[in-house]
This record gives sequence, structure tokens and C-alpha cells, in this order.
Amino acid sequence: MQLGAFSISLAVQDLEVSRSFYEKLGFHVTGGDEKQYLIMVNETTVVGLFQGLFEKNILTFNPGLAQDMSRIADFTDVRDIRASLLAGGIEMESDTDPEATGPASIIIKDPDGNPILVDQFFPKPGS
Repeated sequence: MQLGAFSISLAVQDLEVSRSFYEKLGFHVTGGDEKQYLIMVNETTVVGLFQGLFEKNILTFNPGLAQDMSRIADFTDVRDIRASLLAGGIEMESDTDPEATGPASIIIKDPDGNPILVDQFFPKPGS
């Protein structure tokens, strides 16, 4: 199972204060709407800062993306990841249509209640 690029999505109180802090750690902004969220990178480490979009920090995986944020041609589609997780007895907190194609996401929780988002941004080639 290829989960793709890993990042941590942080629920922050003040986007600008958090941005300033992470810039001091050597991160720079690579995406986001600058009002509710920012994506920041330091080499291959990715941190998403999200203000008012969710309550808890989330572990995030992006099928189809390498850690340097380049696209991967051959990857495990989120629906295949979903099927494998369900077969392993893992319940979906947020689900997607298993028959659909293209962008989709699922959310599961680890045994300690930490949310894990598997968020696929684009269709798998040939789908």
C-alpha cells in the first residue's frame, strides 16, 4: 500500500502567528489560501497550518505525491487503500464512494483516537 507524501495538519489558533513561528524554523509557504490555511515546507518536511477548519491535529497522507510534492505516475488509489483498510477491520470515520474515480479522501482514527486523513488530489492515470 503506497500512502504517498506525509504531512502533519495542525489546527492553529492564529494563522499568522503560526506562520511566523514556522518561518523561524526554516519553513516557507508553498500553498494555501492565506486566510484559513497554509502549506509550509522545509526540505521534505511538510506542515499544514489550518485555522478554524478542524479541531484536532491530523496525520495526512497524499496518494500520488512524493515527499518533495512531485506527482507519482503509479500509486495506490485512495479507494484501494480504503478497501484494504476495511478488509483489515479498520472503520472509516469519513468515507468516499468506492465506485467513483478522481480526487477523494477518507479519514480513519488510530487506536489512540488520532485522525488520519488519506487525501488524493487527482485521478490515478488510466482510471
